[in-house]
Amino acid sequence: MKALRLGTRRSKLAMAQSGGVAEKVRALTGRPVELVEITTYGDVSREQLTQIGGTGVFVSALRDALQAGEIDFAVHSLKDLPTAQPPELALAAVPVREDPRDALVARDGLTFEQLAVCDRVRVGTGAPRRMAQLNAWARALGCEITTVPIRGNVDTRIGYVRDGELDAVVLATAGLRRIGRDSEITETLPSDAVLPAPGQGALAIECAASDADLTALLAGLEDPHTRIAVTAERTLLSTLEAGCSAPVAALADLREEGRNATVMRLRGAVGTTDGTSLVQLSTTGSVAASVEEALSHAATMGRELAEEMLAKGAAGLMGERAL
Repeated sequence: MKALRLGTRRSKLAMAQSGGVAEKVRALTGRPVELVEITTYGDVSREQLTQIGGTGVFVSALRDALQAGEIDFAVHSLKDLPTAQPPELALAAVPVREDPRDALVARDGLTFEQLAVCDRVRVGTGAPRRMAQLNAWARALGCEITTVPIRGNVDTRIGYVRDGELDAVVLATAGLRRIGRDSEITETLPSDAVLPAPGQGALAIECAASDADLTALLAGLEDPHTRIAVTAERTLLSTLEAGCSAPVAALADLREEGRNATVMRLRGAVGTTDGTSLVQLSTTGSVAASVEEALSHAATMGRELAEEMLAKGAAGLMGERAL
């Protein structure tokens, strides 16, 4: 039986994510799955994401390989995926989401509030939206921290703390869990203080739109609740016309309320990286029982919340706009 070729980035995290998907595809189909390692521009560039544009830098090479027929499907971190979907590619499945929250890895096992009261605190992160919210949180505590832009894999980032170059780094909880490093988390940051990137913790499985059989097969990995939540978050992002290099955060929570009733709360935030200005709004609404209607409701909520944020001045806080 011919193996399915799964395209993946070469990082330890990407390989762990893709390996997990490969196992599920094998169990679902009985077919062997071969991992095909692909290097993206975002992997080889040492520039900060704000300097290289951010949008699509981790996915373009995988998409090129799909369109060239070099791989059959690809696994992406959904937060890295541009919000505009190319018509020739199908977002075949969004599996069950891992914890979307951010995690603090700090010296001496400290929490953020314990750390913030210290003198000359340096916290590393490569994400402008984390910088904006961490600095705003510190200011609300009456403290001041220095956020330091960093790049590199998990070992490199955590190494900055172990070597004493930084007091802490902030990483995605989902990534640390997927590579078995969650024991190093000193605090899972509350989403009331630090919202994640839109789509954080979720994966995207993509294949050629022309391959109807494979698209249908991969749909067996779909989680409707995750798809609905990330649809709201990514619609907010696209309405703001912001890429992943902009300081935009969003999180949608779904909860069941009685028989056939599902309520979604969507929160969004945009701020300046120094934390001096922050627009943070939320909305709550019911979503329909059918998945198609729920997706439409989710998109409407995302669009309307983004428009409220723009009315509150979000556009002037985002820095780089999407290309």
